[in-house]
Amino acid sequence: MSGGSDMMRAVEFRREAGHFVASPTLRPVPEVAPGEVLIAVRSAGVNGHDVHQLHAGGHPLRPGETDIPGLEVSGEIVALGAGVARWSVGESVCALLRGGGYAEYAVAPEGNIFPMPVNLDWNAAAALPETYCTVWSNVFIDSALGPHETFLMNGGTSGIGVAAIQIAHSLGRRVFATARGADKARRCEALGAARGIDYETEDFAEVVMALTGNRGVDVILDIVAGDYLAKDIDALAEGGRLVFIGGARGFAAELDIRKLMRKRLRVGGSLLRPRSDAFKARVVAELVEQVWPHVCSGRIDPMVDRSFALEEAADAIAHVEGRRHFGKVVLEVSRP
Repeated sequence: MSGGSDMMRAVEFRREAGHFVASPTLRPVPEVAPGEVLIAVRSAGVNGHDVHQLHAGGHPLRPGETDIPGLEVSGEIVALGAGVARWSVGESVCALLRGGGYAEYAVAPEGNIFPMPVNLDWNAAAALPETYCTVWSNVFIDSALGPHETFLMNGGTSGIGVAAIQIAHSLGRRVFATARGADKARRCEALGAARGIDYETEDFAEVVMALTGNRGVDVILDIVAGDYLAKDIDALAEGGRLVFIGGARGFAAELDIRKLMRKRLRVGGSLLRPRSDAFKARVVAELVEQVWPHVCSGRIDPMVDRSFALEEAADAIAHVEGRRHFGKVVLEVSRP
């Protein structure tokens, strides 16, 4: 594929009757730039960022970024940009994108591409890149979760949650996770959490403190926010780190700063998409070295909850918004 003149099926976000909707469309196949590869997409992951992009009316685009949503795909390389040396046409891969995954073709920087795990199908492979890069960058790079430290995942049954539980557990960390309902809490334990906490019937801060000898956990990754903030602070150990990457319960909350000072806490937030390709390449390289062996052996399961056809992207997003999923939701863009 040379790109440019050929058309492809895609999904765009556009306004209809005062609302933003996900709609099928036709777009030109993207041109492959130096240092990039062009991928014939088989499957694309659906993420919380995509939902936010839809309702916020679109992510602020940088020069060269596409407005087509989608930050992770699996597929086959069909063209190489100038200077690309580490990949070949015909290789099966999964990739972290700057956008454009909800389409038949997408481009990715060569450093942001993973080798396709041979034990996974296209849907499972598409569930990996953005999700695992988000977990790794926030928990193991920015928050530097150490070998003997403890970790709490707030939102344990989300795509991010099931990835974070499995990655941290596989690397020997003690993990706790919150979930809605006793059944989902137990499913978190099956993934490796030392304790799944049913937030409907339990106070997760109290449970965590009881299970850690009143010490608390060292790192919390939170996709819930809102009124969870106060409990997060209570659940942290001295020197603990809290990172927000979502806001299922809202983005506004009051904070008692005295507790931050007393415990010497660090509280922050993060988005992966705006970070540099060089940083993402670092994350990819570390994942390939430290986590990919667990994925390829089957110890870590991408946990695909449900798949939808590309043209059903609106239904896929609604499924994620309804928080009915356990693990990842993906779009099947093309079938063999």
